[in-house]
Amino acid sequence: MTTAMLGQQTTQPAQQAPTVPNAPAPGSFADLLSNVAPGKGTTADSDGGNQQSDAATQAAPAQQPRDNTPPPYIPSAGEAAQFTLRVPVNFVEIPVLVKDKHGALVPGLTWRDFRVYENGVRQHLTFFTTDPFPLSVAIVIDQSLPQDTMKKVNDALSALQGAFTPYDEVSIFTYNNGPRQRTEYTAAQSARVAAVLDQSKSAGREMGVPVSSGPLAQSIVVNNRPFDPNTTPNRSGGLTLYIPKPVHTLNDAILAAGKSLAARPKGRRRAIYVISDGKESGSQASFKEVIKYLQTNKISVYGTLVGDSATFGLGFLDKIHLPLLPPDNILPRYVNATGGQLDAEFSTDGIERSFARITEDARDQYTLGYVSHEPLLDERFRKIEVQVLRPGLQIYAKDGYYPSASDAR
Repeated sequence: MTTAMLGQQTTQPAQQAPTVPNAPAPGSFADLLSNVAPGKGTTADSDGGNQQSDAATQAAPAQQPRDNTPPPYIPSAGEAAQFTLRVPVNFVEIPVLVKDKHGALVPGLTWRDFRVYENGVRQHLTFFTTDPFPLSVAIVIDQSLPQDTMKKVNDALSALQGAFTPYDEVSIFTYNNGPRQRTEYTAAQSARVAAVLDQSKSAGREMGVPVSSGPLAQSIVVNNRPFDPNTTPNRSGGLTLYIPKPVHTLNDAILAAGKSLAARPKGRRRAIYVISDGKESGSQASFKEVIKYLQTNKISVYGTLVGDSATFGLGFLDKIHLPLLPPDNILPRYVNATGGQLDAEFSTDGIERSFARITEDARDQYTLGYVSHEPLLDERFRKIEVQVLRPGLQIYAKDGYYPSASDAR
């Protein structure tokens, strides 16, 4: 109790409890024993002394919660991109896209709707957010397309820039007989990106038809030996035409784009966006080598299939991976392994619409995080499976990852 007089405060001493003679010292063993009485506790005694506990038990709901695990860290709106888990462990981040049977995005899911398994063992989620992340995107344009397909891509490129936000950054790559980076990472809606996209247009390749008759089909012989082995006559009197295999260095282009993305700062979603027919031949890098690099550096591959790969027959067969088919189109394999998305469009309008759909899928995802209990740097592939506890939904996420030193936080 305080009394204010003339601007001064006087505090009265607090009233002390009366002293009990021969009482044990507070905190001593004798004091602890004095507070223990047989028969008292959580179990009701014979005189009904625990009726209040019985009433509380009866008032409790009969239904148990669906999941008793503690909730993950859920950042406030706009905070997810700045989140850092400062613990010396292997933190794994998984972007997850959820769609219904009609292909529409499914909003409103919570962390309790997801189950994540690593190497078959369920993981406890320590991070969950629905916030969109800014994108760092390496755009890869195939210039080895046939002329008619290349013209459709050229006409659609002007719509690509509008699919990004002012917070995104892009770098542009092209490839024909090898990859070429045309610009460093810059604001996605800058005038520089528009100019480089215009410079990335190409005439494409001529698709010639083999000639088997007429003057051009004759073989040239010098000193009784064929001068051109591609037009060597065979014993039946006809011509044996050797058509060289065209070069499509898709593996090298994706690897070059991935190496540029690996240096981008944390807090951004790394993605490679490929506009191609998915054909691969002549690359120095193998598919397995590129996939390992992408899965180690948390890079997803998205794509728009064009040309003959976008037609119903070829594109559909490539997507479902029927056995004994030639692996001519490898772009779906990149997408499935890294958790990206793929559109197949044959017309110019369809290619333009795919730009907005793909970038929307890359941005509007659920982001899950957990701490792996596997050794940090054992260089072994970790298999990931993501499940949603709602029927009829399609889940798109990477199928695994390779650990790296950058995962330690």
